Amino acid sequence: MKTVATLALALCATPALADGHLPDLDGREIVVVTENAYPPLQFIDTDGNAVGWEYDAMAEIAARLNATITYENISWDAMIPAVSGAQYDIGMTGITIREDRAEIVDFSDSYMTSEMVMLVRGDEDRFDDAAGFAADDDLLMAAQPGTTPFYVGVYDVLDGDEANLRIQLMETFGATVQALRVGDVDLILTDGTAGNGYVEASDGGLKIIGEKLGTEDFGFIFPKGSDLVGPINAAIADMAADGTINVLNTRWFLDYKLGE
Repeated sequence: MKTVATLALALCATPALADGHLPDLDGREIVVVTENAYPPLQFIDTDGNAVGWEYDAMAEIAARLNATITYENISWDAMIPAVSGAQYDIGMTGITIREDRAEIVDFSDSYMTSEMVMLVRGDEDRFDDAAGFAADDDLLMAAQPGTTPFYVGVYDVLDGDEANLRIQLMETFGATVQALRVGDVDLILTDGTAGNGYVEASDGGLKIIGEKLGTEDFGFIFPKGSDLVGPINAAIADMAADGTINVLNTRWFLDYKLGE
């Protein structure tokens, strides 16, 4: 994987403007790392293309800031340490903004707020909420270690024991969905946007049950002290103000059908 030197030079106090009101990065190459395993934010489609909400958003940000984007792929568990170590300029994979993570990486402003939901097989009738799942010791859930679904599962659904054997740890989000589909586990937690996408694509094979388990804000991550945070935040605000983010939401959460 490509290694990028730590960013050393900050933008000048009054940067040039790409279109009269946003910073102009003068064609700067920005290396973005992602997992490609969190539809509809970023994933590999049936034609083998890397696509999703975050790809479209990053392309729009690059156009507004006059930057060039190069993508690399990495597993979730390696992403935050790699970005913290300045191997990449930006990390994106639906990363929840959290105080503990902000100790080792910088976050952009939130570009999306989502709610955690319970995703189960379409024929599930043994439980219909978090309490019902927790009460049956034979039921299992899958999660990626260190993710928001993992912590919500531990502390909001189960007993607060991070070593609880009822949580099966898996490397990718896609693996957790597959484990649910084939019956190896009985529950996964995901944000509502991704969950709805999987339900729509499942032809009745999956469904969402119970109450939402809270909200989470997503942001891009950067090495600490990165000079890209300010320009990226300016572009996100610009996209929110002119309706571009709403257009992306409609494209990827309403119009796009996973698996088609």
